[in-house]
Parts: sequence; C-alpha cells; structure tokens
Amino acid sequence: MTLTHRIFLPLVTLGFVLGVSAAHADDPFYKGKRLTILINFAPGGPTDIEGRLFAKHISRHIDGAPNVIVQNMDGAGGIVGAKYLGEVAPRDGSIAGYFTGTAFQYALDPERFRVDFKTYQFVATQAGTTVHFVRPDVAPGMKEATDIAKAKDLVVGGLSLDTPKDLRARLGMDMLGVPFKYVTGYRSSAAARLALQRGEINFFAESPPSYRSVVDPTLVKTGQAIPVFYDPGFDGRDFFVPDAVKGLAIPPFHELYQKIKGTMPSGQLWDIYKAIIGADGIIQRVIVMPPGAPQGAVDAVRAAIARVNVDPAYAEDAEKAFGFVPQWAGGPDTPTVAQAALTVRPEVRTFLTDYMKNLPK
Repeated sequence: MTLTHRIFLPLVTLGFVLGVSAAHADDPFYKGKRLTILINFAPGGPTDIEGRLFAKHISRHIDGAPNVIVQNMDGAGGIVGAKYLGEVAPRDGSIAGYFTGTAFQYALDPERFRVDFKTYQFVATQAGTTVHFVRPDVAPGMKEATDIAKAKDLVVGGLSLDTPKDLRARLGMDMLGVPFKYVTGYRSSAAARLALQRGEINFFAESPPSYRSVVDPTLVKTGQAIPVFYDPGFDGRDFFVPDAVKGLAIPPFHELYQKIKGTMPSGQLWDIYKAIIGADGIIQRVIVMPPGAPQGAVDAVRAAIARVNVDPAYAEDAEKAFGFVPQWAGGPDTPTVAQAALTVRPEVRTFLTDYMKNLPK
C-alpha cells in the first residue's frame, strides 16, 4: 500500500464518521423515543377525555414520530400528578403533563410544591370555563336556571377545597344567597357525576369536554339535570364567551345574577370570583414538562401542537367527541403568559385561605 493510500483511507473513514455524526445531529429529537402524556385527573373526566384525543393526534405531528402513551395520575384536585412531574419524573423530554387547574392552585398556595411550579417548562396554555348544573328534583323543583335562587337542601359537590371549580361554585351560591351544603373530595368528575345521579349531591360543575360529551346527552337530555350557568372568560376588563361554550343556551354567571337580582353582581365575593376566572380562565389547562427538560423537546412538542390546532382530522374528532375544538396557545411568550397567571393578589389569597376554612354546613 502506498503512502497516498495509507493517508487516504483514514481520511475516508474520518469523513464517514463525521457524516454519520452530522446526520445524527440533524435527527428529530423524538426519533426512536417515547413520549408519555401525564393527565392529572382520573379516566372519564373532562381533562382525560380531552387529553386522550390530544394524545391520539399529536403523535402524528411530532417530528421523529415517537410512540405516545397516556398515563393518569389523579388525586388532591390534580396536585398529585403535577407534583410528580416536577419531583420524580425524568427530565429528558420523555414526559409532558396535561394539567387542569394547577396554575391557580399553585398561585393560591405555592408552598405545597416542593419543586417550584414556576420552574417547569411551559409548552402551551389553553383558556377554559366550567358549566354548573343541578338536579331538577331539588326542592321546590328546578325547571329553569333562575330557579336556583329558590333552591332548598342544595348539596354542592366538588373535587377538593382549593380547586377553582369548587371555589367558583361556592362563591356563585353565596353571591346568589342560596343556602347549601358542600361535599367535596371526589377523586374525579366521573365519580362526582355518579354521586349526583345517586342523589348524594345535587349540584356539580364540569368543563366543556365532559359536559358536552357526557352530561348534556346522558343527564340534561334525559331530564336528570338542567344547566344553571357557566363561568365567563374575563381579561381583567371585559367578559367574553369562551369558545368551548359558544352555541350552548346557558347564561354566564353575571347574566344569571342579573336576571335573578335585577343588577350586576358587586362586592368582595364578586371581586374574588373575577380574580379566579381571570387567572384560571386564561390558563385553565396547561402542557408542561419538568424543570430542565431539553429545549429541543419543548420546541418539538410546541411545533406539533401548532399543527394539531389546524389539523382537520383533529377538528373532526373533537367536534364529534365534545362539540368544540380546543385550541392551544404556544410560542416563545408562553412562559411569560403562564408566569402572569401563577400569581394572585395577596388579598385574594388571604380571603380564599380563610374562605376554605369556613365551610357551609
């Protein structure tokens, strides 16, 4: 072998290795990997219904085509799953949380998180709302939404003391002056829904995916429940109708209040209610990764979410499943938007801390 050949062969080998390395460097982050979508509520509830449809479609849009699986981790109004993501879950991009209510629960009591929720990687956010409904056999008989003002022996059901849904239901009844008993601690909306059917509770609320796909067809249309109000969107100045409830013949809370009382709600309870819908309504659901997750993973999932938002197949499935198409906001400003929603005014936190201790009996 000549000197030229001896020099040329190593150079060819080196060039091949560098070429392979460059090719690997250009591979999508998720090529040959798996992504777990962690849902912080039990199967059958609104977060689960929506999250599983999301997981089905995002798997087609993530570059690298990873295998996407769903895992439920419920408990403590969603806090168990949210804390697991920050404290225990791997930080290599292999898991993302699909959470509801976590932002407001953190804002209310940041100390419950051993790993600061503000340090999680915020991928996308979704505004939301909740629809409240009642059994028609509540005395003296519920035939339309305004009848709630006359309700006797009302039993409001919930998931936990500090979930925004529970707090809004309680504040709504207190503002309307309706006496009620409060029973909370149901592990999921599905469990509370069953309790309502059994008569253990007679007033509950669910977000639109399960309201439209389960409550409306199986309870409202069969005469087992009637809708009372939904929580409007609030941007700090004006109210708006969230996309998820457009087309439903249900009044927002402030319009129901006006019909019953003849005036707009006002006072401290109203201010607290607006603070809750202003925070939770903007970021009711959030997709997050653990602190320190690779930016490549965040960017890949965020890009896939943008494709899901405009995917006709996703839209068709969502319309069939629950009558609207959830839209996610995700971009470079997502962490900033999320951070703003993770803080409530000190006076709001102080009031709600005391409010949660003084339960109706």
